[in-house]
Amino acid sequence: MMGKFVVSTTTSGFRFNLKADNGQTILTSETYNSKASCLNGIESVKKNAGDDNKYERVNAKDGRPYFNLKASNGQVIGTSQMYADAAGRDNGIESVKKNAAAASTVEEE
Repeated sequence: MMGKFVVSTTTSGFRFNLKADNGQTILTSETYNSKASCLNGIESVKKNAGDDNKYERVNAKDGRPYFNLKASNGQVIGTSQMYADAAGRDNGIESVKKNAAAASTVEEE
């Protein structure tokens, strides 16, 4: 089984989650105003996910590590969950690299 992008409608627009083959969410987008913009965001993730330099490794105020995936223009296109440690964050980045390029896109029902 491969990873997948799940597009969902929110109260203020559209959002996607990249889910690993085990069903766990590994990357979440911002909220987009239109479905077309959301789908463009997915294409940007697919394009940029393989480049380690596009990952910003950061820590939350409480010290928990997470990461942002950035587009070529420096804009954040996806944010991870919070991890217990840096090793977990690094595993999350590897999972995005592994799953994003070939992931299918589905709409949440």
